[in-house]
Amino acid sequence: MAEVIGVRFKNVGKVYYFDPNDNKIGKGSSVIVETARGVECGEVVMENREVPEENIIRPLKSVIRVATEQDLKQVEDNVRKQKNAFDICLQKIQNHKLDMKLVDVEYTFDNNKILFYFTADGRVDFRELVKDLASVFRTRIELRQIGVRDEAKMLGGLGVCGKPFCCATFLGEFQPVSIKMAKEQGLSLNPTKISGTCGRLMCCLKYEQEAYEDLLSITPKVGAYVKTKDGKGTVLDVNLLTGVLKVKLEKFPDAAPKVFTRKEVTTLRDAQIRIDSSELAELGQLEKE
Repeated sequence: MAEVIGVRFKNVGKVYYFDPNDNKIGKGSSVIVETARGVECGEVVMENREVPEENIIRPLKSVIRVATEQDLKQVEDNVRKQKNAFDICLQKIQNHKLDMKLVDVEYTFDNNKILFYFTADGRVDFRELVKDLASVFRTRIELRQIGVRDEAKMLGGLGVCGKPFCCATFLGEFQPVSIKMAKEQGLSLNPTKISGTCGRLMCCLKYEQEAYEDLLSITPKVGAYVKTKDGKGTVLDVNLLTGVLKVKLEKFPDAAPKVFTRKEVTTLRDAQIRIDSSELAELGQLEKE
């Protein structure tokens, strides 16, 4: 076991472990720590606690100090400078006629590096832009291409449900979401119904997936061959949440399907939920980061 604190560097982002260096640091405190990209100021979101060694990536970096008033003023100054740097970079992008969209700018705490986040449809040759920006800011410049989901997380907004984006409010990291999830949940495979503002599959498809997987494990799927009290037949429709099935009986081929509950049928040969090539070709873009 090792004693750590959890530090976050963005309002909504991944929590990183640091060695508290024998200090008792309360939740909500600001601390100065050394990271892979330099000295940074972050917020403590998890107080001192013991965690198993397997949950830690060694070597564990230590807290340099609890942030002072001067440190917090430096953070405020950096935020102001970021706005100016954003405007300058926008102008430089136009001057170089680059097909890219600037999303955000971030100064490291010690001002040793400025990070410019952007989106683009393909690869962008920004070498001349980096040289131009370096001559203006006289520090290290890093241009980082991000995906549309990261862009939505940074900018925030309202989802189709009317609430702020999950990724911008409480999701620390993106979870993989697939078209198969939408199909297993019985959703319409209409891109406008299952995609978020970012144009990718909605993150919330993941939230109930385990419950649907449990229901699928005990419910015959569409196309399954089942035995009922009225004879054998094929499942034409399934409501996973209510457990109601519509079955076309073999001995009454011209009759309307009969309704049964999942407990009233026995599965003789189950079916599989598959995504055909046409669906994949149409919706595959929604799975991309």
